[in-house]
Amino acid sequence: MNAVADTEETPPKKRTFGIVVLAGGLLVAGAAGGFLLMQSGLLPTMINKPMEATPRGTSGAFVPVDPILVSLGPAAANRHLSFRAQLEVPKEHAAAVTEMMPRFVDVLNGYLRAVDVREFDDPLGLIRMRGQMLRRIQMMAGDGRVDDLLVMEFVLN
Repeated sequence: MNAVADTEETPPKKRTFGIVVLAGGLLVAGAAGGFLLMQSGLLPTMINKPMEATPRGTSGAFVPVDPILVSLGPAAANRHLSFRAQLEVPKEHAAAVTEMMPRFVDVLNGYLRAVDVREFDDPLGLIRMRGQMLRRIQMMAGDGRVDDLLVMEFVLN
């Protein structure tokens, strides 16, 4: 058995230590290089840059959605949801979108009544619900008529 023990070699510890030192040195050099690129302005960044105006911000109109009061049912800790929103639309479509408001309110009312009450407690729930409501309205309004849904009030009581 001594012959077997003598033939097994233990890896040299110096090699492992050298690899760790080399990796650490490369990490520090990479971080320093990235810092210098950012400071020199050679690498584009979004930090401390003012936001550029988008055409949507200047040419849009806001169409208010009629307020909605939804009964959440007996399973909910809060019994009612008060919801108000506005639709961001291109100015040329504001009148057409306003005429469709009863349909939008109907769809939003039905959607909000069908939402699982646990969704209201989830921190990301409002973001998901907003996306679902916007998609439903966009499908009803048609391509390019509704850009965004802005939630003005979302109160559970």
